[in-house]
Amino acid sequence: MASSLISKRIYWAVFIYVVLVSHACNGFYLPGSYMHTYSTGEEIFGKVNSLTSIETELPFSYYSLPYCKPPKGIKKSAENLGELLMGDQIDNSPYRFRMNVNEAVYICTTSPLNEHEVKLLKQRTRDLYQVNMILDNLPAMRFAKQNGINIQWTGSPVGYTPPNSNDDYIINHLKFRVLVHEYEGTGVEIIGTGEEGMGVISEADKKKAAGYEIVGFEVVPCSVKYNPEAMLKLHLYDNVTSVNCPLELDKSQIIREQERVSFTYEVEFVKSDIRWPFRWDAYLKMEGARVHWFSIMNSLMVIFFLAGIVFVIFLRTVRRDLTRYEELDKESQAQMNEELSGWKLVVGDVFREPNCSQLLCVMVGDGVQITGMAVVTILFAAFGFMSPASRGMLLTGMIILYLFLGTAAGYAGVRLWRTIKGTSEGWRSVAWSVACFFPGIVFVILTALNFILWGSKSTGAIPISLYFVLLSLWFCVSVPLTLLGGFLGTRAEPIQYPVRTNQIPREIPARKYPSWFLVLGAGTLPFGTLFIELFFILSSIWLGRFYYVFGFLLVVFLLLVVVCAEVSVVLTYMHLCVEDWQWWWKAFYASGSVALYVFLYSINYLVFDLQSLSGPVSAILYLGYSLIMAIAIMLSTGTIGFLMSFYFVHYLFSSVKID
Repeated sequence: MASSLISKRIYWAVFIYVVLVSHACNGFYLPGSYMHTYSTGEEIFGKVNSLTSIETELPFSYYSLPYCKPPKGIKKSAENLGELLMGDQIDNSPYRFRMNVNEAVYICTTSPLNEHEVKLLKQRTRDLYQVNMILDNLPAMRFAKQNGINIQWTGSPVGYTPPNSNDDYIINHLKFRVLVHEYEGTGVEIIGTGEEGMGVISEADKKKAAGYEIVGFEVVPCSVKYNPEAMLKLHLYDNVTSVNCPLELDKSQIIREQERVSFTYEVEFVKSDIRWPFRWDAYLKMEGARVHWFSIMNSLMVIFFLAGIVFVIFLRTVRRDLTRYEELDKESQAQMNEELSGWKLVVGDVFREPNCSQLLCVMVGDGVQITGMAVVTILFAAFGFMSPASRGMLLTGMIILYLFLGTAAGYAGVRLWRTIKGTSEGWRSVAWSVACFFPGIVFVILTALNFILWGSKSTGAIPISLYFVLLSLWFCVSVPLTLLGGFLGTRAEPIQYPVRTNQIPREIPARKYPSWFLVLGAGTLPFGTLFIELFFILSSIWLGRFYYVFGFLLVVFLLLVVVCAEVSVVLTYMHLCVEDWQWWWKAFYASGSVALYVFLYSINYLVFDLQSLSGPVSAILYLGYSLIMAIAIMLSTGTIGFLMSFYFVHYLFSSVKID
């Protein structure tokens, strides 16, 4: 009694201490890069990312066009694995910003444009390519009106083509509006997890950190025709006259041969109440938020309702069958087996080895690896560890997780192999196949797409050096871990079947319709939980929008897991009831068939929602990446359904006493 009182007092003392300390501490902001503060007049240089377009999906280097280069030469920023795979190429630029100094300055004047440069500028303009500038890790934001609606974009166009005109005009003057917030070293402490590293602003650094923080970066693009002779007399960062946008066409800079283009820009600093932790909120506002909420909630309720009804009916049916079977004595059971048909008649064949058993073990092993990667990634992203400020971090994290989850893949594949075969013989072949199956498919598809990107001279092409890095990571990390997992699988206790398998397989009764029709149709129910969120994901990937509603994605993923498990179990039971004991592959594809509908929906999205996508190259790239996504979904959902069905069949037949 005394000890319990003491433990309660200690608990309350600790609780009060935590409350007091939490009041004394400042708040923390986890996602994003380390906060920078700038003093008045301090120089900040902008950066430029690859040129991108929603029409072609082929990124190109910023300096592939005749733009002004930095006085000290082009220097590439350090890029992580995800940025390189996404085609990002971040370089320095001549755009200089001085904190709280409003100015209009001159950069350079090009040499007379030649035929190749004019052709390239016109092509990039008509393909709607965007210049993606970055200041203090914030992409430039642009607002435009379309059909009376304000639309938010990131980046500024390379140029524009007026309606009913064959002439193209280059954007050579940018008006920047930089939102700044005065930071006095109090209020919020920052933990950075972005590309700039990790750190905490301590009490000693607060005075040093006092200054201005950049919380917004907006751009207004203009085309201005300058007198090249007068502009050539200017030097870098000389002041020029401010420009009002937009201008008439006769005062805009046309793209044609022998024209000299002068580049200028204006900067205006505006004080803002936005605090640094909330500066990404403007970028993360998704269009149609209300539709997104109501559609997702409606989908969740409908699927839960249908799955609940199916599951309740199913449980009642199985329980009734088991109860009737257990209440009979041995003679009655034997007589019942002779008179009745159903799952009880396949007791001697239900655990018979399936066709292509090694392939099944390999696909289940890879499915465990992909599912584990998806779960951990979505969890981390939902809790804010995958900030959009850290470009490429999501893809980098997924690759690292996939590599280290090779142990789980090898263990699952080899243990299933040992369960099916009853021996560990041949486990090395299974483990090697698990390590090579899905990465091999991805490697073949990416190599084919990469030849297309190399031919187009796009920055989206994976460099040869990165190929060697990826192959080294796979061979030195994933393969050994998969083999280690396979070895652990041989040491684990094999799953014992509750019934013996007959030597002669039972004949499966003929059916009017192939059972695969039912298996393929079963994928529609899991697809119903996924397709709305799939639309937003595809929009974020191919239309250049930010996707950051990972909380929704987590809920949808959990619901998808539940529905895949239920659908696969129900179909397995239905096949057993018609004496079809070949349930292994059907259980896998009952839930894995959702990938077919995902790929068909991707084609539908290409035809009806990506109408601006032009050219066969872009379509091939889109379909190639969609195929990789569909295969990954098939392996993941198929594994979920198969493992749940295997557990169900094992439980069902272990509940029946059979001599």
